[in-house]
Amino acid sequence: MGWVFGLKLVTIQAFDIPDAWYQCLARIFSEGHVYVVDEGSFPGHKRLEFDNVAITISNPSNRPLIPEVPEGIPPPTDMKYVNYYTLRYLLSDFREEGEEYTYGERIFPQLEILVEKLRRAPNTNQACIEVARPEDIHLKHPPCLRLIDMRIRYGKLHFYVYFRSWDLYSGFPPNLAGLQLLKEHLAEQIGVEDGTLNAYSKGLHLYDFQWEHVKALLSRGSSPSLPFRKGH
Repeated sequence: MGWVFGLKLVTIQAFDIPDAWYQCLARIFSEGHVYVVDEGSFPGHKRLEFDNVAITISNPSNRPLIPEVPEGIPPPTDMKYVNYYTLRYLLSDFREEGEEYTYGERIFPQLEILVEKLRRAPNTNQACIEVARPEDIHLKHPPCLRLIDMRIRYGKLHFYVYFRSWDLYSGFPPNLAGLQLLKEHLAEQIGVEDGTLNAYSKGLHLYDFQWEHVKALLSRGSSPSLPFRKGH
């Protein structure tokens, strides 16, 4: 961890997605900032939030993609939801009536162009999917995922994603698992190997109603970063 102009920069070097989740949970209580939400999701509740976090996952394709938690602790997600999330909100441009937007309607139209660009010019720095739009400033709940940048380096496809706000307990696992499935799909289309998954946020947080679940989870593991990993 370092300090950047008064902000705490937290860096996480993780093996896979569950490892990254556990490490973030273990560190947020000592390195997070507590404040009361005044606008957005769950106003009036407290958040424990990193000022600035950078996460590098070296082997994001390692299965399982989502964390396994002990009985009695609410699981953050399951693979049924991850598969639905990936197909519905990353690999489809379908939007139901009443939805202001979906990630998929913004991401999906760019994928074919991106694949062709990376096949043609694998060293390009222009392979960036824009998720956010200027008019999002007027939305009550603007997109949390803002961009998916990517590059091919050393024969592998690497993702660099930015979230403006991010629920660590129940949003982080399905979001990263879905993005990993998207990355594997694109790598296959391009004809390269799967690479690292890198994530950044100035708003990775835990809500106060999640704190006791996380404390119980961490108390049941001998290692805060890898308490319940199997075959690691």
